Amino acid sequence: MKWKRSERLVDMTQYLLSHPHTLIPLTHFSSAYDAAKSSISEDLAIVKATFEERGNGRLVTVPGAAGGVKYIPDASRGEAEEIIRDFMESLSDPDRLLPGGYLFMTDLLGNPGLMDRIGRLFAARYKDSRIDAIMTVATKGIPIAHAIARHLNVPVVVVRRDSKVTEGSTVSINYVSGSSRRIQTMVLSKRSMKSGQRVLLTDDFMKVGGTMNGMKNLLNEFDCEPAGVAVLVESEDVQEERLVEDYVSLVRLRQVNEKERTIELVEGNYFREGGN
Repeated sequence: MKWKRSERLVDMTQYLLSHPHTLIPLTHFSSAYDAAKSSISEDLAIVKATFEERGNGRLVTVPGAAGGVKYIPDASRGEAEEIIRDFMESLSDPDRLLPGGYLFMTDLLGNPGLMDRIGRLFAARYKDSRIDAIMTVATKGIPIAHAIARHLNVPVVVVRRDSKVTEGSTVSINYVSGSSRRIQTMVLSKRSMKSGQRVLLTDDFMKVGGTMNGMKNLLNEFDCEPAGVAVLVESEDVQEERLVEDYVSLVRLRQVNEKERTIELVEGNYFREGGN
């Protein structure tokens, strides 16, 4: 079957979007569409220009026999501002107030469209970093971790509070919860990670940073290193010293007034170079 150029462009774009951060040989497209490499190169030039014009990402060409093309997802400044603004608007609803100044976010975390957009924002922020895996603690951080992993094309590692028979041999550590100052436990299967991996840590909410600090300590047990910390919402009202210094957040919870039922949110540090 001979493909028309318009058909190739649609199918090629879909394939690239579904395989981010993956080096795809030109022979793959040439064989799939029964087209000359020169025609494929012209098609990719059109896709590349469209991606870059719309701020959706970029195509990186690797020359040589073992080369090909790789799609790197990105997000324009305007799109990122729009996503963060929409998220803040949803989060500022007074009905989300919970006792203790916490916010109900389960419905937002369960919104696949929203999580996909947020995942691409974090993936764009770390697009030039070497990320081998995304780590989070069960359970609310899982949707965010999977959303980021989808756009970085890396696996997700889920840390649990207790061991499961299906996990096999595990490594466990004790850590101090930053907010409650209680001793808690983290457990991770020995088969979850390989030595030397660079891991992006993520969670839905961060106050003092005890959970993130615990995950960092757990990485040491696997001879791995943190490549960054991505937080959906951070709390500004922290009485104690924050245990995590370098992190990227989308939204900052500045103040909650349970009596007047008001929620004050501001933009996080997403646009700051290097985060906090």
